[in-house]
Amino acid sequence: MIWETFPHEADVGVRGIGATLADAFAGAATAMTSAICDPARVVPKDAVVVACTAPDEEMLLVDWLNALVYEMATRRMLFSRFEVSIEDHSLRAIVWGEPVDVARHQPAAEVKGASFCELAVNREPDGRWLAQCVVDV
Repeated sequence: MIWETFPHEADVGVRGIGATLADAFAGAATAMTSAICDPARVVPKDAVVVACTAPDEEMLLVDWLNALVYEMATRRMLFSRFEVSIEDHSLRAIVWGEPVDVARHQPAAEVKGASFCELAVNREPDGRWLAQCVVDV
């Protein structure tokens, strides 16, 4: 799984690339965490179950990332490990993280939500999956 951020005018693009669609979604989630802090600083000690369903893969990516934003906000947690399974536009994941520790995590931004800007979910010519969009910070 590969994850990265990419520049956008006022926000941050997040991208996941993987051998499977689930890996690409996990990569996009890690990239979103990296927009907040270094994912390596987040200890994956507490598990949370996340599930969502959408009419297509693009909407599923937006719903997935927004579900994570909701969990981060309501639980006051950050996540660094994502075990994702996807079948028929339904996603189920176990995500691991810990409560925010401002001194240790040093959050640089707050992600408000995933947008449709630069939204893409597709299989690349080399067979790997790409999942990306811009998140509002």
